[in-house]
Amino acid sequence: MSAPSREALRRGWCPSTLKPMETGDGWLVRLHPPGARLTPAGLKQIAALAEAHGNGLLEISARANLQIRGVTAESHPILVEQLLAERLVDEHDGDGPQRLTLVSPLAEAGLIDAIVLAARIEEQARSVSGLPPKFSIIVDDGGLSSLDAFACDLRLVGVAQGFVALGLADRCWLGPLAEGEAAAAVGSVLAGFAHLHRSAPNGIRRLRDLPDDVLANLTTLPETTPPPVRSQPRRAGLFAMADDRFAVLIGLPFGRCDAGTLTQLAATAPEHAEIRLSPWRGLAFRKLAQGEAEQLLKLADTLGVITRDDDPRLSVQACAGSPACSRAEAPTMADAARLAEATADLLAQGATLHVSGCVKSCAHPTASDLTLVGRGGLYDVICGGTARDNAIATLDLSALLARLQPGEDIHARLSEATRTTRPRG
Repeated sequence: MSAPSREALRRGWCPSTLKPMETGDGWLVRLHPPGARLTPAGLKQIAALAEAHGNGLLEISARANLQIRGVTAESHPILVEQLLAERLVDEHDGDGPQRLTLVSPLAEAGLIDAIVLAARIEEQARSVSGLPPKFSIIVDDGGLSSLDAFACDLRLVGVAQGFVALGLADRCWLGPLAEGEAAAAVGSVLAGFAHLHRSAPNGIRRLRDLPDDVLANLTTLPETTPPPVRSQPRRAGLFAMADDRFAVLIGLPFGRCDAGTLTQLAATAPEHAEIRLSPWRGLAFRKLAQGEAEQLLKLADTLGVITRDDDPRLSVQACAGSPACSRAEAPTMADAARLAEATADLLAQGATLHVSGCVKSCAHPTASDLTLVGRGGLYDVICGGTARDNAIATLDLSALLARLQPGEDIHARLSEATRTTRPRG
């Protein structure tokens, strides 16, 4: 297998298994398991491959993508060959649109079957050419495991048994339409948007770039009212599921862990467990008996991963940072741990914190209550904005931690922000 082209390695590329992205610690290889699920044996195989052909570090992104770090030009062809041979990646990975859909890892028989609907949408999308690589679709069954907090281009939400509402850029809401008709309706919207994107690729990259009247013209569906915004669900811990089964949702600190951690988790999970990737940057182990679930949580605690919804690390978004990323200007992963501890009281009240190594903002492109952007080993401090907004100060970590203490100015700003109601996405 030949090495990826220069185009495949350019910065800003949305990586895949066949088209890795060059970073400071080697190539980053993103893989999509078939059907967006893994077995414990499959997870162990992926961990072993990350050690053999990468640097042993793996990540789960905020779009529930699994990534292997530290792959080299020499090791990449062997890694791809083994991933394909073991059927650990989707057969379409790298050959068409990136996976578009995001579904709750705990989704089951809710108002709609989100897992089945997402698969139908992915099938529709394969026939649409010209979609931008970061286009995203959320399929939400309308149940307790809400995905309202995640931004997207197109959102489907179960609003009644067997019916969904369709939201374009979370501004234009259409429907309701029958669940069985939703995939075709989405395919029509995708085709219309892809045509607009091809005609003006630099000016129309996301649905939010379109005015409301153009959004509405992408489909003939009637307008409807937005579904009510639900409270944030629990993002980690033990969950009772249907048929007296249980699920365990485990978060990886800032989305990263070593292969050994995944190996131990996979070895403790029973063979019949189903594993899904979580947008809360972790793993959901499903179809467990209660005793099996409790044993897995106990092990996870000893490994230092996240098992409680009140863990402050869950509310901090951080990219790989330096030295893993050559573009980053600060060691975001290490600093994020200290910042999470320092702001635990504010995070518990609902504050959001984003630590980015540079203005690219790979981990979290939208606004946060506090956004920190690396600049020559310091951080630009932005309150209530994105990495590209104006900073109120540029501080080293010590000065930043001091101003995050109760009674100091940045702490006061964050405290005030937690009293503000946030819209969907």
